[in-house]
Amino acid sequence: MNVFIGMDVSLASTAICVLGERGRIVKEAEVASEPEALVAFLRGLDHETAVVGLEAGPLSQWLHKELSDAGFTVMLMETRQVKGALKVMPIKTDRRDVFEARVRELAEGNAMLEAAVAPILRARTALRTELAQLEKLVRDLAAKDPACQLMMTMPGVGAVIA
Repeated sequence: MNVFIGMDVSLASTAICVLGERGRIVKEAEVASEPEALVAFLRGLDHETAVVGLEAGPLSQWLHKELSDAGFTVMLMETRQVKGALKVMPIKTDRRDVFEARVRELAEGNAMLEAAVAPILRARTALRTELAQLEKLVRDLAAKDPACQLMMTMPGVGAVIA
């Protein structure tokens, strides 16, 4: 079976999600954000790796090169494009998507917390909506600008960076 690897890289560690051909999670792990550790993890899998998806970030160019040199097919994905793709998925798997429900659950039964949490969550929702509209405007502007279109052909460069 071919598997697809998603990596969320931070400076200290990388969260790895291994998906099977039908999109089911086969394995999850956290590995040091070092090429040797990542290559060792990938080579230790019981499955053939189809592609490694690497989110653009401070270490992404370095890790992209090292993983490619190790023989893996690596796709560098711009963060905002990944976010946009995840928004349209009918079933999200990101554990942070239950944030609002978890906050409400924790505040339940405490009238003071419930009263404080409700307006904060409404404000959060409004801010996220405004941010999404702003990001769409930036993407639309970049799509019309030839210089931005050229820059976005480079791995890891999206509309905001361009």
